[in-house]
Amino acid sequence: MSRIAIIPARGGSKRIPRKNIKPFLGQPMLHWPIRAARGSGLFDRIVVSTDDAGIAEVARAAGVEALMRPADLSDDRTGVVPVVQHALREIGEGAEAACLIYATAPFLRAEDLTAGWRALAGASFSLSVTTFPFPIQRAVLKTPEGRLAMVQPEHAQTRSQDLPEAFHDAALFAWGTRAAWLSDLPLYGHATAPVEIPRHLVQDVDTPEDWTRAEYMGRALIAAGEIAAP
Repeated sequence: MSRIAIIPARGGSKRIPRKNIKPFLGQPMLHWPIRAARGSGLFDRIVVSTDDAGIAEVARAAGVEALMRPADLSDDRTGVVPVVQHALREIGEGAEAACLIYATAPFLRAEDLTAGWRALAGASFSLSVTTFPFPIQRAVLKTPEGRLAMVQPEHAQTRSQDLPEAFHDAALFAWGTRAAWLSDLPLYGHATAPVEIPRHLVQDVDTPEDWTRAEYMGRALIAAGEIAAP
């Protein structure tokens, strides 16, 4: 039985055109998660699932496989689970487990993938998560009148340290057994083990502002020796 890494990398990103292969600190963005996956030593196969010939070429140049996926799995409304399912059915027949790795995860470390694999023992999924920097119970919304309203007003006077810590998806990776990926189990649920990632290693890369912030963070992390230089 084998383990495979599946990296979805669609060609049609709109807010940051070609972001999956745009140079990030000296090399295509896609190379960063590929390097982490290879460095972990966990995978028998590393596969980039794409609809774009240019992305496929970059993947192959990095020494991994490229799987072309159909148009109905390539629009901006397609979730990652159907993409993983397609890859498993196409090439992952013998895989005991698959790890979804996000293409825009430049700060992903091999040791985080290893922690995710270990957390999968006894679970159906394991998911990278990180903490919110502020208690979500104290969140506020802007009303239609342009004023503020608490989401949970009963916690208006509760001290931050007395509120439970909350987490969100770190958008780095998700491990799952083959059976779990091909089932209807929710990724966010009781069958999923959390893999906690420090907040300073987490950055969504969805907008040009995100990209700039990530580059600043990347330089600092390289200088601190937390991630390797390109």
